[in-house]
Amino acid sequence: MASDPLAGVPLLAARPLARGERWVFSAGFNVPPALSGAATARIDSEAADLARLSDAGARVALLSHQGSHRDGTAGHLPHVAAYLSRVLERPVRYHPENASPGAVRAARRIRDGEIVLFGNTRLHAGEERGDPELARTFAELGDYVAVGGFSKAHRAHASNTGLLDHLPGWAAGSLAAEVRFLAPWAAGPGGAAVLGGRKPEKTLVGFAEMVGRLDLVVPAGVVLNTVLRALGHDVGASELGERPEACLRAARAALDAPGRTRVHVPTTVFTVPADQVGTEPARPVRIADGVPRGHAVVDFAVEPWALTGLSGAQRVLLAGTPSRHLDGYTHASEAILRALPADALLLGGDTTTELPWRGPASTGGGSALQFLVEGTTSVLDALRSRTESSRRTA
Repeated sequence: MASDPLAGVPLLAARPLARGERWVFSAGFNVPPALSGAATARIDSEAADLARLSDAGARVALLSHQGSHRDGTAGHLPHVAAYLSRVLERPVRYHPENASPGAVRAARRIRDGEIVLFGNTRLHAGEERGDPELARTFAELGDYVAVGGFSKAHRAHASNTGLLDHLPGWAAGSLAAEVRFLAPWAAGPGGAAVLGGRKPEKTLVGFAEMVGRLDLVVPAGVVLNTVLRALGHDVGASELGERPEACLRAARAALDAPGRTRVHVPTTVFTVPADQVGTEPARPVRIADGVPRGHAVVDFAVEPWALTGLSGAQRVLLAGTPSRHLDGYTHASEAILRALPADALLLGGDTTTELPWRGPASTGGGSALQFLVEGTTSVLDALRSRTESSRRTA
């Protein structure tokens, strides 16, 4: 990684602002209507830049996502506008559309110093596949773009990298702050990681890249189910997440590669019938015997040697909740949290919301993993490349 992880990235903090400028602010709030202290961190992180833009008389069209079009969880965002109005101590209007002629007209009516939050970008199927036409329509909401939302910095989505194909862009303070915060954890080999949760990047980026680099990796959650499959174990009806076959191939390749890493594979897991998760107590099952038909792995027993390895590691990352903690299956989560050193780093919005942790944390999950592994993210690369392109054509 370069000595300065933000080298070549244009920063909003360094750009003078002028009254009447039309800005699209691409945030990454992704918070449910039932806001809590932990859930609002992604909103709070953008408050300083939004206030600075507003105080300078800029006209701000604010974009964000919540949930996903793919699984029907995408919803509307009036709760975010209401919360921002309280935090910023000024009205933040909500316009439920974002890619219609009406949305473009609403953006053109924004007054100096006003902030308007537009509708959830993930109400469009094209958002997550980076549809260029959708990105072009988003770009009609302003003349410049500020990219925040570090939690989505690994996504090549229409409201992320797509906007930068049409508008000059700057990295918001929240994005820059997370990169600087994470940089010390990205230095050098060694250390340990716990990789859990449900998202495929925990396997495709985390497990695939960290096996061979770190001293210890503890698969958990869907990553553990995938690793067990890769080792030939029957996992019954256990959750395998999105892109299960791609994750299986990545897990097999990582397990077959030579390296220094010890990969923890439990001898005992805890299972329940898949249709009774959260309502029935879990029963221990020897993994050598296979998960019973129709049952799902919800927890596991961490071997003592792995807990010792975590407690003594120089750098420890935990990305993704290890077990179905919120459903009451807390054996692995509690054991791992007790073993973690005080300066361990937790990654991901779900992880930091679900687990009782008071140490260092980043609400970026997949984006933090991408940065820690590659030293950059998709959005940082896009900001750099657009800047280089503009210099060449100037």
